[in-house]
Amino acid sequence: MKAASKQKLRLLYIAEILSKKSDEEHPLTANDIMSYLDELYGIQCDRKTVYDCIECLNEFGYEIIYSSSPRGYFAAPYYFELPELRLLIDAVQAANFISAKKTKMLLEKLGKFVGEHQFSRLRTQIYIDNRNKSENENVFYNIDILNTAIENKRQVVVTYHRRKIVDGKRALYEKKQMTINPYALIWSNDHYYLIGNYSKYDNLIHLRIDRLKSVELTDTPARRFSEVSPYTTAFDAADYSNKHLSMFSGDIKPVELICKNDIIEEFIDRFGEKCTIVPFDDGHFSAKVSVAVNEGLVSWIMQFGDDIMVVHPNELKNMIIDKINSILTLYNQSK
Repeated sequence: MKAASKQKLRLLYIAEILSKKSDEEHPLTANDIMSYLDELYGIQCDRKTVYDCIECLNEFGYEIIYSSSPRGYFAAPYYFELPELRLLIDAVQAANFISAKKTKMLLEKLGKFVGEHQFSRLRTQIYIDNRNKSENENVFYNIDILNTAIENKRQVVVTYHRRKIVDGKRALYEKKQMTINPYALIWSNDHYYLIGNYSKYDNLIHLRIDRLKSVELTDTPARRFSEVSPYTTAFDAADYSNKHLSMFSGDIKPVELICKNDIIEEFIDRFGEKCTIVPFDDGHFSAKVSVAVNEGLVSWIMQFGDDIMVVHPNELKNMIIDKINSILTLYNQSK
C-alpha cells in the first residue's frame, strides 16, 4: 500500500488500535498509539496528530476517554458491555444445535466486539470441547433458508434425520423427506425448532433444526397458518411455545391445578405472569392455564411429585395415573 494511502487510513487504524488494545484498565498513551501505528501498519506520526485523530473520533461518535490513573486513552465499549458479551457467549456455548466448529467460530467473532484484554479474561472461562454439540455443520445455512422461506411465505422441502432402533440395533439415522409450510423458529429446552405444517396433514409439527440434513426453498406459496392453527393475523411464536411444553404437540385445553405455595416461582417461570392464580388454602394455590395436554405437560407436572395435583381435565389426570402405574410396574418387575 502506498504511503499516502496509509496516511488517509490513519484515523481508522487509530480507532481499531483503541478498540482492540485498550480498555479502562489498559489505557494507551499517545506514544503507545504511535508505536502500534508504526508496528502494525508502518505509519509514523507525531503526538499532535494522534490527539487530533482522537478528537475527530469523539466528534464522529466514538467515545474515547482519557484516564489520569493509569494515564492514557481507552475506547468505551462501542457495541457490547462485558456482561452483555458474557451472556451471548454463554448462549452460544449452551446451544447444542450449534456444532463445536461453528461454536468456536462464533466465539472468535464475538471476541472482536471487545478489546483483546477483556476477551482474554472471558476466554479463560470458555469450555466447549466436552459439551454435547451437534455434528450438523449445515445448521446456519439451513436457518438462513428457513428465515427466507418464512419471510416470503414459501414452502420448503426438508430431509429429516433421526436415530432409531432396528432389529435390536441402533441405526445411525432414519431419513424422511417432507414438504413443509414454515411459520416460525423457536428455541426451547436447548434446542432450535422449526414450527410448521406438514403438507399432508392439517396440524402443526415441530422439527429440530439440527436434524434437518437438507433444506430446499421452493417457489410454491406456503399454506396460511390460520388454516392449521388458532392464530389469524400473525403466528404468535411466544404464545405457542408457552403452551407446548418441551415442544410436544397436542390440543390446547383449560387445565386447573392445585399447587403448593413453595413452587409458585417455578410455576410462573413456566406459564408466565398472565396465568390465573388464586389462594386455595394456607399452603396451596389454585392455578388455571390453557396449555397443550401431552406427554410434555405430564413430565413437567410429575417432576414436582406431590406438590401438584390435577383438578381438571380428567384426561390429564388419567395420563398421569397411567404413567405412575407404568413406572410402578417397571420397578416391581425388576425386584
